[in-house]
Amino acid sequence: MITILTKNSPVLIPLLFLAFGLIIPLVAWKRNNWAWPAMMLASLTSVAIAVFNVFKVMEKGPVHYYMGNWMPPIGIEYVLDHLSAFVMLVINLIAFLVLMHAKKIVPLELTRREPPYYAAISLLLCGLNGIVITGDLFNLYVFLEISSLSLYGLIASGEKKSPVAAFRYLIMGTIAASFYLLGVGFLYITTGSLNMADVKAILPSIAGQPTVLIALALMVLGMGIKMALFPLHGWLPDAYTYAPSTSSAIIAPTAAKVAAYVLLRVLFFVFGVSFVTKTVPITNVIMWLAAIGIIYGSIMAIAQKELKRMLAYSSVAQVGYIGLGIGLANPWGLIGAVLHVLNHAFMKACLFLVAGNFRFKLGHSNIFKLEDSIRKKMPWTMAAFTAAALSMVGLPPLAGFFSKWYLALGTIKSASTNWTSWIFLVVILVSSLLNAVYFFRVLEKVYMKPMGKKPKDVHESHEKHEKEETIEIKSNEVGASMLIPTLIMAIGLIVIGLLNAIIVKGIIAFIIPAGMK
Repeated sequence: MITILTKNSPVLIPLLFLAFGLIIPLVAWKRNNWAWPAMMLASLTSVAIAVFNVFKVMEKGPVHYYMGNWMPPIGIEYVLDHLSAFVMLVINLIAFLVLMHAKKIVPLELTRREPPYYAAISLLLCGLNGIVITGDLFNLYVFLEISSLSLYGLIASGEKKSPVAAFRYLIMGTIAASFYLLGVGFLYITTGSLNMADVKAILPSIAGQPTVLIALALMVLGMGIKMALFPLHGWLPDAYTYAPSTSSAIIAPTAAKVAAYVLLRVLFFVFGVSFVTKTVPITNVIMWLAAIGIIYGSIMAIAQKELKRMLAYSSVAQVGYIGLGIGLANPWGLIGAVLHVLNHAFMKACLFLVAGNFRFKLGHSNIFKLEDSIRKKMPWTMAAFTAAALSMVGLPPLAGFFSKWYLALGTIKSASTNWTSWIFLVVILVSSLLNAVYFFRVLEKVYMKPMGKKPKDVHESHEKHEKEETIEIKSNEVGASMLIPTLIMAIGLIVIGLLNAIIVKGIIAFIIPAGMK
């Protein structure tokens, strides 16, 4: 039995979540409270399998799995390599921690709708893991649609404005998927294959054909919409803002990153480094759009008064960092991009969980309504927010510093042959200052007393106030099921920062594609 499981480990996670997407509504038919434990069981199992797969790849190298023993290019191939194993671990670990947090807040925000909600999350994770593991271009589209349909439902189940946000994303997501599918169609017409490795072997002999160029443009455009690359980000702010707290916390760290993974995989492992940097230098376009998006997202984040909306625009900027690393198309840039997938997943999930904690205890996450008493009412939640905010700014030894450091090294390396790359280094530095502006205004509201407070208000009934304050400190922090995953993510930012060299040398260094210098 164990041998069968280990042999089939590359495809177990998508199959597991597909099965639980069907099982959860059945087990919760009579008892609503069974939905969350069933989802947690599936998520915990997926983390265990993902960890096993990472060590399997590190020990044996890439693993090729043929569905139904049909050999490619006729059959569907699943490829477990350093990149796919790494991204799958990030997806499932973040999902597990967010779902742990969901136990109390989902019943509050989605009264008596927990079973279908968790079933949708299970299908979302099925789609995201399937996208990462597949080595077939059309099979990737199938998983893309599974994840997208689930996303629309997860977003629409939130506030009053959430159905409109979900509909906007549905329109843009459908266009994105259509662009990708058309690109795959052009490649299939030209190469006669859908297997990624097979297409990569055929493309050098037909690289000059117009259909190949059109396919590349359509696939990049489609994935640019999915990853919210500027100026294709229009769906993201409302979707992240109005979705339920758990949806925001699970979508922001995973969905856009998987789209970035597809872009990276298609550009460098299907079309090839030389083709996308020299023959058709589309990486230059991605690089400039990403740089503009970094500044735009950071400036827009400063203008927001709702914490979730601020984090949404911050995500536009953070996706830009990943796009910048991909666009640089050199080893340092790619290391920075892949490491930022991990770092941003922990940072943004932690911040959205904090926003969820505010909504659970305070009834809102409006920045202007935050006050200095919150640091005493919710000390551990604010400690987690502070750690994640400082990591987003890029202060060492927190994780966010190191991905920006590798990106900076990538820009310096690129500047040796193209002086305009110095602009991207300036963008990274300026964006860190902008990050400090919009995060420090939250910290200022919470950790600093407002100016101009009347003395009588400060000293009136001092002993009584201290007694009430002590009661508030004990009663206003969220429970352990919500606090523990929030703190784990905050601590994880320190651990990832300290262990970044091990992560880079042990996994990410093996991701660098052939021909990248």
